[in-house]
Amino acid sequence: MLREILSRFEDLVVIKEPVKKELEITRYLLKYPDRPVLFEDVEGWKVAGNIWSTRERIASYLNTTREKLIHLIAEAMENPRPYKEVKDAPFLRNSTKDFSLRELPIPKYYPRDGGQYFTSAMVIAKDDSGFVNISFHRMMVRDEKTAAIRLVPRHLYSMWKEKAERGEDLDIRIVVGNPVHLLLAGSVSTAYGISELEIASAMSKIAFGRPLEVIDLGGIPVPVESEFVFEARITPELVDEGPFVDITGTYDIVRKQPLVVFEKMYHVDDPIFHALLSGGYEHYMLMGLPKEPQIYASVKRVVPKVHGVRLTEGGSMWLHAVVSITKQHDGDGKNAILAAFAGHPSLKRVIVVDEDINIYDDREVEWAVATRFQPDRDLVIVPNARGSSLDPSAEKGLTAKWGLDATKPLGRKEEFERARV
Repeated sequence: MLREILSRFEDLVVIKEPVKKELEITRYLLKYPDRPVLFEDVEGWKVAGNIWSTRERIASYLNTTREKLIHLIAEAMENPRPYKEVKDAPFLRNSTKDFSLRELPIPKYYPRDGGQYFTSAMVIAKDDSGFVNISFHRMMVRDEKTAAIRLVPRHLYSMWKEKAERGEDLDIRIVVGNPVHLLLAGSVSTAYGISELEIASAMSKIAFGRPLEVIDLGGIPVPVESEFVFEARITPELVDEGPFVDITGTYDIVRKQPLVVFEKMYHVDDPIFHALLSGGYEHYMLMGLPKEPQIYASVKRVVPKVHGVRLTEGGSMWLHAVVSITKQHDGDGKNAILAAFAGHPSLKRVIVVDEDINIYDDREVEWAVATRFQPDRDLVIVPNARGSSLDPSAEKGLTAKWGLDATKPLGRKEEFERARV
């Protein structure tokens, strides 16, 4: 549970004074961007944010290192494991149909947001074949029992659309307040038919030696470690959703999106609501980390020795990356650039460096560019490429992508070596 997880962190910031859910939570989370924050009184509720705002904290919780985290996620994505169904869960101790979304500690993060927003919520749904999908979806509260859900054309959208075309609702469970392996699994991009719950179970098995535990809640498996669980349904009706600040820190537009009806709430004793600050470091980590194994795998298909991949915080862990390789042939750097773009189509800039550069140190990466890169020789520009919809500088979905080959020429390697003692 979140309480036990938070107790492990020596850098936890505890806010004891009363805090309002509208804008005030944001001010504290921005003040402590890379430290977990526990609010003890948000209009009568406990709230936590910035929980998973650094690689080191995530890696430590999963019993690995910053450098090996990419391999843990990759192994779980490649080898999903069955989850274990159990008969009880702590959230079952408190259940009610008499609740109001307006009264829950669901924040309004920024002044122009369309309203209170679920940001850490994941939606679990099961299709007619028995396939179970779990994925992140922001939801804007409209009144006491309804919200607008942002659905992009992926798996949950397909499940909803199939029902909506028949005039039917899609039965779902919404979970809030979960451990990081479940959150990371909910962010991966995988083939339809591969359940993210099984990817989370694989991460749990690797990190802790045990599978993910779930309980059957009305025919849908729900993780037992969730702090809040809602029984709900996505209707065919479309309503306005937005504006809302997305990962780049800029406002997304208003769209027509499906209406969600909330019917029943469950929660653990003295629950902690997870407030995931949009455009904050925690948002970066949870959205970006699962993309790094995809870039790694893509580059490794063209360059045998790949040492690491990092989506950078300066690029919102979505648009900019650094890749470390050992060159075997001149031209490997440029091949790595093109492969990185293929591995993460939203990527806008990639810097490829040698294995002696620490990709987690921005100064070292910049030093490599300063001393090993020449624009007329080492710059790759891909004009008019399909990019990220989250990039405000893109036009009609098109962007120019650029790669910097900041690796040493093989024939002159000794001229680029740093002096060491």
